[in-house]
Amino acid sequence: MDLRDLKLFLHLAESCHFGQTARAMHVSPSTLSRQIQRLEEETGHPLFIRDNRSVTLTDAGENFTQFARQTLLHYQQLRHTMDLNSPSLSGELHLFCSVTAAYSHLPPVLDRFRAEHPQVEIKLSTGDPSDAVQKVSSGEADISIAGKPESLPSGVAFTPVDFLPLALIAPALPCPVRVQISEEDPDWSQVPFIFPEQGPVRRSIDQWLKRRKITAPVIYATVSGHEAMVSMVALGCGIALLPDVVLENSPEPVRNRVMKIARTDLGAPLELGVCVQKKRLAEPLINAFWSLL
Repeated sequence: MDLRDLKLFLHLAESCHFGQTARAMHVSPSTLSRQIQRLEEETGHPLFIRDNRSVTLTDAGENFTQFARQTLLHYQQLRHTMDLNSPSLSGELHLFCSVTAAYSHLPPVLDRFRAEHPQVEIKLSTGDPSDAVQKVSSGEADISIAGKPESLPSGVAFTPVDFLPLALIAPALPCPVRVQISEEDPDWSQVPFIFPEQGPVRRSIDQWLKRRKITAPVIYATVSGHEAMVSMVALGCGIALLPDVVLENSPEPVRNRVMKIARTDLGAPLELGVCVQKKRLAEPLINAFWSLL
């Protein structure tokens, strides 16, 4: 059992897709399958349930996931401790953020960090921003860029980096939704919404609807990721409330199909920040990144 096998296992446990993990980890599907089988032989238990459509963890796989994460974390901590006596920092730093944050907020911080610590290898994963805090809590990421949740886990440190104004967006091209919101006094309870699954943006939408006394909004779709919300609005599916920075960093062909609805009641800006496990703040790599903020 080696560290590479543990990394492959953890990625597959998250993706639940052999093809995706094989591509992301730069191995062939057959090689990935053999290495998972080898882990199952070494543990003496099946770690995944496989069928033609999906891959799911067994109970033994759930337990092994915790072991793999802790083993890799302990190895990283050992490397960090050894690096304390090194003239320059090295190793891997795993970051997680949304696609938008990877464009809008991460580059200037990474530029400074890489200038000071060129030997550190950055591993960046992007996804739904509502998962950012959980990624840090579970150890899947060392550092995440996240919207501040309503309740921050006690073991997670959060430092703000920006405040993001909200925007209410609608289709710009002719469609039934555009007709609805073009009325002098739209009936918002009848306009279809694109909702995020969870997170601070979902909370802002719920508060906006509550202020307008809308208890049963028309929800066209609930999606994962703010970028997908912009795309669905651009297709004429409905309207959405989200951080303005998401629209600003969307591809131009998508932006051209979306318009902002002028409102003054959208609520307070969202607080964007960087989060990390408190117990890991003393680790050299994390401390070096944290100090740049």
